[in-house]
Amino acid sequence: MTNFIARSLQGIGIVSVWLLIGCATTPPPAVSGGLHLVVAQPFDEVYLRPDVSLAQYTAIRLQPCTVAFKANWLRNQNSNRALGRARISNKDMQKISDRLAGSCDEHFKKALARPPAYKIIADGENADSETVLELRPSLVEVDLTAPDINEPGITRSYTMSSGEMTLLLEAYDGASGEVIARVTDTKEDFNNMQLEPTNRATNMADTNRYLRSWTRALRQSLDAARAQ
Repeated sequence: MTNFIARSLQGIGIVSVWLLIGCATTPPPAVSGGLHLVVAQPFDEVYLRPDVSLAQYTAIRLQPCTVAFKANWLRNQNSNRALGRARISNKDMQKISDRLAGSCDEHFKKALARPPAYKIIADGENADSETVLELRPSLVEVDLTAPDINEPGITRSYTMSSGEMTLLLEAYDGASGEVIARVTDTKEDFNNMQLEPTNRATNMADTNRYLRSWTRALRQSLDAARAQ
């Protein structure tokens, strides 16, 4: 079993803690907004509102995923482009962002739709009879080392790592709009100190691997909370 898979499976069990923690344990020091920092590997940071149980929610409103690149990513990419290579435009950057957001949306929807499926409430849909949990996923600090854009001729890029990105997942009470949980986790492509081809396909493969790990842990945690 690879280290990545072992880490992911370990996380499925441990992350369930962030949905089940309640008054039975002494809460850690409060942080901004009344959320408490808890230990929930393999995630980097998990913050919870200790007086809220996610088991009470009967439906989920899943907001579209948003994407934010690392500061100065576009400028740094263009300053490091080899002579003769086309510069990355804002339009190229938006296309990459759209691809990442689309994949993020797909993975979250697929995880929630897996039997037994969760009830999904669309924006604007009447949910008076439901207790709604609103999930807002974001990919932030996105840093692709070799973005693949449409360039004339045949071009190839080789890197030791395709880059990194961070998941920011916030959960809100659908009625009050109060944030009740916040999760952040950064994943980076494994650097094996060897140059390997890097292109649109490999970038998306790495992104999808991260998303599968994140959404698998989320689904397992929601299931554990619902079982309570």
